[in-house]
Parts: sequence; C-alpha cells; structure tokens
Amino acid sequence: MVTPEELLALLRDERLMPIIRSDSAEAAASIGHALIAGGYTMLEVSLTTPGALNVITELSRTSAEVGAGTVLTSADAEAARDAGASFIVTPAVAESIPAAVRMELPVLAGALTPTEIVAAVAAGATAVKLFPAELGGVDYFTALRAPFPDVPLIPVGGVTLTSGRAYLDRGALALGLGSPLTGKASDPVDVAAIGARAEAFRRMVRGEE
Repeated sequence: MVTPEELLALLRDERLMPIIRSDSAEAAASIGHALIAGGYTMLEVSLTTPGALNVITELSRTSAEVGAGTVLTSADAEAARDAGASFIVTPAVAESIPAAVRMELPVLAGALTPTEIVAAVAAGATAVKLFPAELGGVDYFTALRAPFPDVPLIPVGGVTLTSGRAYLDRGALALGLGSPLTGKASDPVDVAAIGARAEAFRRMVRGEE
C-alpha cells in the first residue's frame, strides 16, 4: 500500500497509468506482466474483468503498484484491499471513496462536471479521474483547470498519443490509458504490440513524439 502523497508522486513521475480490462483473468495477467516488463511502475485492473481480484493479487507481488478499478461499493473497496491493491479507482463519485479513505487507501475518483469534482475532493479523493475525458476533450479539460488549479486531474477515456500530449501540456497530472495502450478486451493478447504501444506512449511523455 502507498500513501496518498506517495501515489501522487508516482503519478507525477510516471505520467501514465495503464488500465487493464479484459475478458479473462489470464489475459489481464499477461497484459499486466507485459506492461511491467516494459517499465511501467503502476497500473489498474478493473473489477469488471473476470477474476480481477486474483489478477490484482498476482501482479501486486511484482515491483509495480497495482490498483483496483471500477470500485463502486464499500464491499468492493474492502475486497480490493484484501487482494493487495495499493489504491482504488472509481468511475464516479460513489460510496467506495469514503470507505477507502477510512481504510487509508488512496483513491482516484471519477468525475466529469465541476459539481462532481467538488464532491470527489470533499469525499477524500487523492486525485480526480476526469472521465470520460473524450466527451469534452482537451478544451473542456483546459476550462476546468481555471476553477480547479490545485486539484490533480487525470484524463481517462479515449486518450491518444496526440490528445495525451495536449492534456499533459495543459496541466494533467497523468493520463489513464485503456484500449489505446492495452488493446480491446476481446482481442487476443499480443505482447509485442502492447510493448510497442507502451514504448510509444513513453516516448510521447518524454517529448519524443
């Protein structure tokens, strides 16, 4: 487990958080190991993946910090903690946020509107996952920075190499990357393709794209 401050520092350094959502536990674990081998130090495993808790337990034994995603209830938060999750991620402002805070688990809380951002912060979120970011795009993200300059924002949903660079340039703490990095949930796991996309996103962060 990491502290909220440690998680923020990791996000600030890494700038990228892969989001694993798959049709099987085996595929999710393979994706996770491929990303960790490619140098990623943190990732999220969505609880919508069959056997997600077992995947979290397996990947948490590596050097990476592993979070549980799509955590909506207090029971979800407790199960994620017991499986070894270092942090939780929610798609919305939900009861899982204060539950995780009580368990001293950092929370990346999903929000889209200014009202939801305020609610997420009030509930104890470590950072706010702007989701789905593609709905408003980079211009909407930029507009939110004015009233919330001190809220760490992480765009998630449809983030690409092009939009990712723009989000970072406009003040995003980090980027959440789903299928543009890991592939679609129903796709066979192609470790080489994941590795190539992983390196492309890392080059983008370094300003080499």
